[in-house]
Amino acid sequence: MELGMIGLGRMGGNMAERLRQAGHTVVGYDHNPDVSDVSSLPELMERLKAPRAVWVMVPAGEATRATVDSLRDALEPGDVVVDGGNSHFKEDQEHAQLLAERGIGFVDAGVSGGVWGLKNGYALMVGGSGDNVTHLMPIFEALKPEGDFGFVHAGEVGAGHFAKMVHNGIEYGMMQAYAEGWELLEASDLVKNVPETFRSWREGTVIRSWLLDLADLALDADPDLAKLKGYAQDSGEGRWTVQTAVDLGVPLPVITAALYARFVSQQEDSPAMKMVAALRNQFGGHAVETLKGADSPGADVTPPS
Repeated sequence: MELGMIGLGRMGGNMAERLRQAGHTVVGYDHNPDVSDVSSLPELMERLKAPRAVWVMVPAGEATRATVDSLRDALEPGDVVVDGGNSHFKEDQEHAQLLAERGIGFVDAGVSGGVWGLKNGYALMVGGSGDNVTHLMPIFEALKPEGDFGFVHAGEVGAGHFAKMVHNGIEYGMMQAYAEGWELLEASDLVKNVPETFRSWREGTVIRSWLLDLADLALDADPDLAKLKGYAQDSGEGRWTVQTAVDLGVPLPVITAALYARFVSQQEDSPAMKMVAALRNQFGGHAVETLKGADSPGADVTPPS
């Protein structure tokens, strides 16, 4: 099958390569001429036979919206667009409507697999009409892992990215649990070999997972994680998961706490903790740490009358 791939970064480039290895024809377009097969979007359209299938693998938000707008003008009725980025599910419905006005199909595909996807395959969660999904099944079959798992037609347009959003929220919670367990082991005087403890859990335990395998790899390379800064960025999908849960009245205490933990990691000096320190000093005379050059508040605070 022929496929146009727009966006040949780490994910898009590896996905194109996996498809080629499976015998599909992929024509790639990227702003970087060193990795692009064509020099323009019109040239990409010329290289593909109708009905065309074009996979968009660019950052969510404005970049995806601009690409969809361009494809709306470039494609023809019967063609289909796949958004494989991390778009919000509500944006999928807007993009589908824009393309439908020109008779162009739309499928949203949540993709998981990261840098390991080229070798192991990509988990795919797709949303769209049955006809469009069936038409694209040769592409999905080539991208997914071998076997019975790793692909779901989750529902109509938006369902794929909704499922991927929830997937990433669960990922937040799992990663935070492993991280907190590692920190507690490190703080203990009893456990002498934390990396080997993590490694031992990879088989025969109820907490074994691919994330645990990756934690083992990270600890093998840097047993104390001394080379890393305790900073973790949060993706849009983590926030969307919590925001959607609020809209639907669904309690997500673990995922929400994991998201907030990432917020804390992004602060060099927490404003909230400054207030906590000040209050502890005010009511209990507890010592506080001050910035270099600042006067230290005394502990002999007189309560207001």
